[in-house]
Amino acid sequence: MSSRRRKKRGSSALSFSFYVLVIILLTILLRYFVVERVVVVGESMEPTLDNGDNVLIDKLSARLGKIDRYDIVVFPADGVFLIKRVYGLPGENIRIDDTGLIYINDKLIDDRYAYEIMNDAGRAGGAGVTLADDEYFVLGDNRNNSIDSRSLEVGSVRDDNLRGRVMIRLTPLDKIGKIR
Repeated sequence: MSSRRRKKRGSSALSFSFYVLVIILLTILLRYFVVERVVVVGESMEPTLDNGDNVLIDKLSARLGKIDRYDIVVFPADGVFLIKRVYGLPGENIRIDDTGLIYINDKLIDDRYAYEIMNDAGRAGGAGVTLADDEYFVLGDNRNNSIDSRSLEVGSVRDDNLRGRVMIRLTPLDKIGKIR
């Protein structure tokens, strides 16, 4: 075998190794900075998301502060990831009355995602909760089966604790698609 062929094989192997290394590096960067798969645990987001659903989260939205009312977000609490819907935005006052209606800055909002009427306003009852400039108020869609910002356990979620915004359901396959 000629030395020219050996050099060609050696350079092909080196080139292939370089491409594999670049792909691995890009995958790690994407997962760490851009997107991540998260598994839904529990029933607090039913009927929107079910226990065991796999979702893909957009991490850039949280890093860039592009979280809007009604977005579904992921954040850590007591060593697990919680998935909830954003209701109160930074600087707002959120109040829940005795009948379960939600007011933002004393204006009634459309609560179209609630699975049922809320039984407990928690810390958002009375005068409500005024959020700091870096806090969000989150609720589960299945309000009576959700530990969320109404409780002292979770409280308001700081923007630097947001892991990402739910974009797409990956499984089950019959429900795959964008989350609204």
